[in-house]
Amino acid sequence: MSQSGADVADGSPFGVYVHIPFCVSRCDYCAFATWTDRAHLIGDYLDSVVTEAGRELAATDGGTGIYATSVFFGGGTPSLVPAAGLVSVLHAIPRQPHAEITVECNPDTITIELLETYRAGGVNRLSFGVQSMVDHVLVGLGRTHDVANVERAVSLAREAGFESLNLDLIYGGAGESLDDWRTTLERVIDLAVPHVSAYALTVEAGTPLAADHSRHPDDDDQADKYLLAVELLGGAGLESYEISNWARPGFACRHNQLYWRQGDYVGLGCAAHSHRAGRRWWNVRTPDRYLELISAGRSAEGGFEELDDAARRMEGLQLALRTSEGVPVGVLPMDDPALAGLVETAGDRHRLTVAGRLLANEVALRLG
Repeated sequence: MSQSGADVADGSPFGVYVHIPFCVSRCDYCAFATWTDRAHLIGDYLDSVVTEAGRELAATDGGTGIYATSVFFGGGTPSLVPAAGLVSVLHAIPRQPHAEITVECNPDTITIELLETYRAGGVNRLSFGVQSMVDHVLVGLGRTHDVANVERAVSLAREAGFESLNLDLIYGGAGESLDDWRTTLERVIDLAVPHVSAYALTVEAGTPLAADHSRHPDDDDQADKYLLAVELLGGAGLESYEISNWARPGFACRHNQLYWRQGDYVGLGCAAHSHRAGRRWWNVRTPDRYLELISAGRSAEGGFEELDDAARRMEGLQLALRTSEGVPVGVLPMDDPALAGLVETAGDRHRLTVAGRLLANEVALRLG
């Protein structure tokens, strides 16, 4: 449960990610660890995550507990599991006062009762998987909701008292014109949410999308759509604080910022990843195997890697380059003609220009 200020030993950011691997259907582009035929495991799975939380977030050396500054329920479809069960997991996670608590939601699963349970249980941020606000584009992506359900979900969220809302968008799907994307952006802006994430559709190996080359996105088309997002979202007062994320002042996602700043976090549930001081580890992928290990009193860890100082530094620069904070002056060769127009210098930081964001990977290759 949430801790009082007197109980908090350390105010430095610390995140907890909870993976909920259940879905009603699987989108054609999705390569995440999700299952559509494991609903019978939901109750036992949530109980196991509570057990794992007790082990992973127990007192550290010296008796000092770990208190999360952010908790993120992702998936899968977290809003598919019973709201009371999700809240029971949240209550097993020690957290600091005013911690950011996010739940990813599918608009199809939203009811006022579910949202009121979340709100009463401590959830204070919702992220809706919208992808598009044009129905035929949603069908092409394999989504089950429609535009009316998105509008309804946002309205219910506000009725339940949520102020911090994010809409996740994807651009570049087959059959989506530039005008379709403009319509999506304009409808999202009309909803006046304080945070928008917009990601270019990517082709992941092993997905139905990967197998159908006729539906693969076009780089030039995606570039045009990104520039339109920059124009319209920025014009609506949303600040670009990371290549794919825009927010009104005070509404940037603290949990994602922790990732981009190489902060420490623990992942709970199957396939969840963790990081602490340069060591990364991840849990076994399937919910069945995860349940077996937790019920046997064993660790669910499926693998790990250790980053040396050089690798950790370079990764930190690559992540920071994607953000509005940028990287320190001196780590990019600004006399390199290839960087002309892609990077700007402000004070003691190099930052990507809008053109640079489109070629961020190329710029990152020149970090040193």
